[in-house]
Amino acid sequence: MNKGMIKVSVMYPNVEGKHFNMEYYISSHLTLAKQLLGSALKGATVEKGLGSAKPGSIAPFIAIGNMYFDSIEDFEKAFNPNAGKIIGDMHNFTTIQPDIQISEVIISELN
Repeated sequence: MNKGMIKVSVMYPNVEGKHFNMEYYISSHLTLAKQLLGSALKGATVEKGLGSAKPGSIAPFIAIGNMYFDSIEDFEKAFNPNAGKIIGDMHNFTTIQPDIQISEVIISELN
């Protein structure tokens, strides 16, 4: 992603006793989000937590979804009218309350 872009990270904490369906998240939820956000969405990634710094420990997040936009205004214009549909679909794949962070991409490659 390019410097200056906005990254919206939706991070699902790895909480014992909670449910997260990665298959539904990838095949259905992300498709829905892509359709609703349209051309404002410039890219997306999905990460599956595998571990932490301590060998053999569980990952702090079971999954992280990242969406990229040219500006925070573009994100808000695309997301706000569709928030109900996107958030309303969450019960289909998780019982986890996600943490959300909006960031600015400062560098997109290592020098």
